Amino acid sequence: MTSGLWEIVLHGVWVTLQLLVLSSLLATAVSFVVGVARTHRLWIVRFLAGFYTEVFRGTSALVMIFWVFFVLPPAFGWQLVPLWAGTLALGLTYGAYGSEIVRGALAAVDPAQREGGIALSFTPWQRMRLILLPQAVPEMIPPFSNLLVELLKGTALVSIMGMGDLAFSGNLIRLALQESAEIYTYILIIYFVIAFLLTRIMRGLEKKLKAGVGKAAVREPDVAPKPETSSVGGAVR
Repeated sequence: MTSGLWEIVLHGVWVTLQLLVLSSLLATAVSFVVGVARTHRLWIVRFLAGFYTEVFRGTSALVMIFWVFFVLPPAFGWQLVPLWAGTLALGLTYGAYGSEIVRGALAAVDPAQREGGIALSFTPWQRMRLILLPQAVPEMIPPFSNLLVELLKGTALVSIMGMGDLAFSGNLIRLALQESAEIYTYILIIYFVIAFLLTRIMRGLEKKLKAGVGKAAVREPDVAPKPETSSVGGAVR
């Protein structure tokens, strides 16, 4: 490809990264707000949070992008630019998935920790901030890492709005050169490199957070340990 075509690809990468960062920030905020609300003591708060989660998990991200970009403007009399429409649709959709990660991690904290906070007369917010979240957040990182990679792949959906992301730029170059195999191979490699870097960053964050609470990141052993045998009769210990 010529340098001019590579500039189009690099512009697409930049747009994709912008969308990824903005939508992931929104999805993270939604995940924690809704996920914590799912554990609230008031049933109405749990119901509303659960209703949001089920609605956005049960709808297509592609249709949600269409809805935000084409349905909202006539209804409210304003127009969202493609970047913000994509950010809103992807952030709300993937935030619903992330809320289940937060809820599950909070529920996995040892109940004795909650009871200890109650014994110390901590308020619910103090128990959440000082006891539950510091222990739950490190356990959220691996599933959040997977969700972030899924969000990266989901950014390609915004190309339907004519947004010049990586997928849209690759399609433009394919039409210009009439070469599908080469162009889409480059695009796949770029997506893979970005996803690989994201997983490395998240793994480093996981190790740092677990070290902060006195834990080590779980790593699968290369070889299964052999059972030890005693010197008498070969009994397994």
